[in-house]
Amino acid sequence: MAVAVTYPGVYIEEVPSGVRTITSVGTSITAFVDYFREGPMDIAVEVFGMSDFARNFGGLDDRSEASYAISQFFLNGGSSALVVRCASEIRSNPVVATDVLLDAATVGIGATETPGAAVLNISAASPGAWGNTLRVEIDADTSDPTRYYNLTINRYASTDAGAPIVAQERFTNLTFDSTDTRFAPTVVNADSGLVVLSVPGGTTQVPLAVGTTSGAITLNQAGFDTLGTAARVLRVRGGAAGTQFDATLGPWAAGTVSSLVQVASRLQTAIRTASDPSVAHEPTPPALTGATVSVVGGDRLVIASGRGDPARTFVDIFDIDNGVGINDTAATTLHLVPADAASNVQRYVLGNATASAAAYVAGTVGADGLPPNADALVGAVADANDRGIFALRKVDLFNLLCLPRAAAIQAETNGEAQMVQIVSQATAFCERSRAFFLLDIPQPVNTVVEIKDWLDTHAAFRSRNSAVFFPRLQIPDPMNSFRLRSVGASGTMAGVFARTDSERGVWKAPAGIEAVLRGLSGMDLKLTDAENGVLNPLGINCLRIFPIYGSVSWGARTLDGADATGSEWKYTPIRRLALMLEESLFRGTKWVVFEPNDEPLWARIRLNVGAFMTGLFRQGAFQGTSPKEAFYVKCDAETTTQADRNLGIVNIQVGFAPLKPAEFVVIKIQQIAGDL
Repeated sequence: MAVAVTYPGVYIEEVPSGVRTITSVGTSITAFVDYFREGPMDIAVEVFGMSDFARNFGGLDDRSEASYAISQFFLNGGSSALVVRCASEIRSNPVVATDVLLDAATVGIGATETPGAAVLNISAASPGAWGNTLRVEIDADTSDPTRYYNLTINRYASTDAGAPIVAQERFTNLTFDSTDTRFAPTVVNADSGLVVLSVPGGTTQVPLAVGTTSGAITLNQAGFDTLGTAARVLRVRGGAAGTQFDATLGPWAAGTVSSLVQVASRLQTAIRTASDPSVAHEPTPPALTGATVSVVGGDRLVIASGRGDPARTFVDIFDIDNGVGINDTAATTLHLVPADAASNVQRYVLGNATASAAAYVAGTVGADGLPPNADALVGAVADANDRGIFALRKVDLFNLLCLPRAAAIQAETNGEAQMVQIVSQATAFCERSRAFFLLDIPQPVNTVVEIKDWLDTHAAFRSRNSAVFFPRLQIPDPMNSFRLRSVGASGTMAGVFARTDSERGVWKAPAGIEAVLRGLSGMDLKLTDAENGVLNPLGINCLRIFPIYGSVSWGARTLDGADATGSEWKYTPIRRLALMLEESLFRGTKWVVFEPNDEPLWARIRLNVGAFMTGLFRQGAFQGTSPKEAFYVKCDAETTTQADRNLGIVNIQVGFAPLKPAEFVVIKIQQIAGDL
């Protein structure tokens, strides 16, 4: 709009150039959908390396074909992957006893005032047996122990005794007051990657802290002296169930102990050196050798077992010296356990289904479920709920899809029908999403005759948006003492696609001596030239082993690229270039919507789309020696008639001359007569 002139002087007006830059979209963002050890369910998570994948989904798992495919993807040049975790048997209650459920590990934590009832429910952040390695510790070392508490979550390497802590989160000054900024579920659920909290409605209590918390101890100097006049024997159960150890506290000379801190130090030493009074003379367990005794609030003792034993839940303490039990209220006792407590909780174990104390409420055992079946991956229920591959509908962009589970499922009950359902749905989904599907072949298919028969049987799998590679590959398996494992080629080839796109461009075939397959120890079959010559015309891309060059990709055809079909989408790079152009232009021309539909708009369209295509031409994406020979962009009164304009339609025609790979190199040699 022109500037309104109202006074004599100079006016500045910025005039839009009409240039709207169109940029190329990514071409090698690869999606993997399968069973994984942990991680969010049916949500696409972007990972940028194996460390990311291990942190979010647990790393390699011998039950997950895709975990090996992801490893191969990053090893061969991939940089960005979308990972979707899914599983079968997602139910709250088993139908039969043998069912394998998918459940998150949970535990309920009570309070002294309400024995057996949870005031705080804690669940692992995602389903799976991994949650059974989580341990929760609660302490009341806060400014107001009646209102605030601290929460520490430890993840151990396993549930075995002595397992190290591999991750830890700590949240301080939490409360159950929903009006407080430190409301526990709000604080923890926003920041924790390990657990999710929920609080039963109306709860105002503080959950019971771990360890043995004494009652208030108000000893004066005379009381300290009296407490230490003779050796006091405390019986501690801290090893295997029923195993007892004796800890001897005192005696000490009058005046040598004058504070509760000094008592705590001596009590800690006594517990850590506890001896087995039985004939068996069991060694002191880690739960005792690592025990700690601290003072909280100035007048209370807290005894906690060592953290080196993730399996240890309880440590019971009895004062056997005074003859009346540990809850004696005499002035010279330590008041270690409140009168209504039966056991002291050393840590709350997620996945413990047995309630063992008044404040320890039974939880749910975490379970992994089963690898996904067809319904979980691509079924009608998955489609309706954005589960399985349909979780990818919520992401901005993906270019390649790998489903190693489709090949593995063929050997299972009803596997053939399930594989057909998975591949058919995945192919159709890729065509709608402008993506490319890398199809794996089942492990029993490992000869030339078998792959020909398999593809003939599954002719419906042929699509311009998919490719298949033969044979399967052999890689060292770190989960099985590095023995060789046969894997599908999809993950490896997705990495090769990404590497080729980065180094040469999507228009370069991901094949040839540059397309080296990394991380392999061999292939299920070493193909010859003659066998390659049989499979290539059928649209089956061969993987070869050559002297010097090693393992390479030696085919660049789509599954629509059999010679008999005569398809214009015969070659993988041409199809993927077209998909990139479609997606880039789809995104880059949204500004056209609702613009006045006439020649000024058409000129701007030609300018912007032409600039985009010229940039690709200069990178070597098209045939021809000039832009005129390489592509055209047409948008004018001829493509958009008055009838189209009346309907609100603008038609843009874009044509390009693709580069076709030099699939066959023919060298002619002829003798020539020398000078006579």
